[in-house]
Amino acid sequence: MSLAALHPEFHDIAKRVNNWGRWGADDEIGTLNLITDEVVREAAATVRTGRRVPLALPLKEDGVQTGMIPGRVNPLHAMVQVNQELFGPGTVACSDDVVTMGLQAGTHWDALTHVSHSGRLYNGRPAGSVTAHGGAEFGGIDKARHIVSRGVLLDVARARGVDRLEGGHAVTPEDLEAAEDLAGTRVRAGDVVLVRTGQVRVYLAGDKHGYGYPSPGLSVRTPEWFHARDVAAVANDTLTFEIFPPEIEDLWLPVHALDLVEMGMLQGQNWNLEELSTACGEVGRYAFLLSAMPEPFVGATGTPVAPVAVL
Repeated sequence: MSLAALHPEFHDIAKRVNNWGRWGADDEIGTLNLITDEVVREAAATVRTGRRVPLALPLKEDGVQTGMIPGRVNPLHAMVQVNQELFGPGTVACSDDVVTMGLQAGTHWDALTHVSHSGRLYNGRPAGSVTAHGGAEFGGIDKARHIVSRGVLLDVARARGVDRLEGGHAVTPEDLEAAEDLAGTRVRAGDVVLVRTGQVRVYLAGDKHGYGYPSPGLSVRTPEWFHARDVAAVANDTLTFEIFPPEIEDLWLPVHALDLVEMGMLQGQNWNLEELSTACGEVGRYAFLLSAMPEPFVGATGTPVAPVAVL
């Protein structure tokens, strides 16, 4: 992609949020560096009841993918052994499975190498370091070895008094601050922020095409807000993460490029935040211990994740 292909506003924001070199020239995990031992200790202190809320969508053949993104297939599950007595008649029998799927097919994290722009990845590495045979030479999802921190639910839909934001709603910093006021806590360094739009309700109701398009999502203005707060990672309950179609005509996936390439901040999509919204509303607390461990696929540009919020 040439520099001319990106809107001038994109480059202005990119300069303001750029973290290249902040943690050294060899850094491969970006803002996950902000999750320190102290941050994790403070996150553990948020647990009061031990209530656990799962945030992943079920992995199934009729999943969220519609074919819009070539090769990103929903999970194809097959049995390779069914009650097979491997060691002879009368021995213990085993059943085994195999799965073929896109690593970003369901609830997932995008690695820092998931997108590039102007020939570069996070920390100025060349986009060509992602290859067909080796995957990501630098910054693959396996480098993000553990993601456990304080999670904060910014329930934008609830803060705006609706079950679900309209498809054309670009979530702004003002929306995030309204949700922060609702939460009664300030987002701080090392937090993992979960932004609820309510859009996943469309998928849960059986309309996966409507789930993907049109979709509310994060505005191109939000990376600066996350950068100012030193957020470690952000996830939401949409297919595309950012508003789709884009808010700036012909500027496709700018939030991806700002978050992943410029800032070095992981982002997650297809998180089911409905039960969490209910639970947080019931207890009046929107901060919790979040475990969202990446599956360590070596060289992968994304990974399935089964996050759990512990209240």
